[in-house]
Amino acid sequence: MRTSSNPAFRNLPTGQGGGYATFDRQGGAMGGAAAYGDAQAAQVGYGRAGVSERPLTMDDVVTKTALNAGIALVAGVLTAISGLYGLVLPAFIIGLVVSLIVIFKQSTNPALVLIYSAAMGVALGGITGALELSGTQFQGIGLQAVIGTAGVFVGMLVVYKTGAVRVTPKFTKWLMGALIGVTVLALFNLIFSFFIPGGLGVREPTMLGYLFSIVCIGVAAFSLLLDFDMADRAVRDGAPAKFAWYIAFGLMTTLVWLYIEILRLLSYLRQE
Repeated sequence: MRTSSNPAFRNLPTGQGGGYATFDRQGGAMGGAAAYGDAQAAQVGYGRAGVSERPLTMDDVVTKTALNAGIALVAGVLTAISGLYGLVLPAFIIGLVVSLIVIFKQSTNPALVLIYSAAMGVALGGITGALELSGTQFQGIGLQAVIGTAGVFVGMLVVYKTGAVRVTPKFTKWLMGALIGVTVLALFNLIFSFFIPGGLGVREPTMLGYLFSIVCIGVAAFSLLLDFDMADRAVRDGAPAKFAWYIAFGLMTTLVWLYIEILRLLSYLRQE
């Protein structure tokens, strides 16, 4: 199997025996984990590259992810400096609709993934630009959020590569439970906010709001490990090269959420 020329991914596990985010193909507990991973692969439905198809490499994943991240960043910066903040809501709606199409159809269509990244870039750029103009205390918050998001991404990649946290079935179940928990709490907070100012207080610049934002950032950060593991597993399983677009989409959705949570926490801290 070909390996990546990108140094960040070059030492990812090759699937020979156990290790972090890898599962031994022998019997016992590790064999059960392998079966779980195979079931995950089957559920995602990427399959193996056909005779006429080129198998996925880590370079494909890196290139597609970098392209989408670059498009989102450029779209965000242009929106922020142009002052077209009225595009935030339409961009969010477009991004949501496209993401649902990609998720439910498990689409590897490059156009859809690129549209999602551009739309979310516009939305996040508009929010950031409007926030920076709302007061001098928020100036430069966008750059800090970008640096923070990139820092978390690199940090979690190091965590994944070193095996400090192993992506196991138990870890995946724990993370999904945490994800459902924060989503439900955020939804209840939104509902209560229609009747009580501030809702449950988890989205206010208070200690409770700080704590909830930190938890959300943590869940989003650990979700990156699942994205890395999906990329690693797809490469080892010989998925078609086009599946890199779906992996890039998954990474972008996590990065978008991570950026929003970091931006929110920074805005809380700037209000003190």
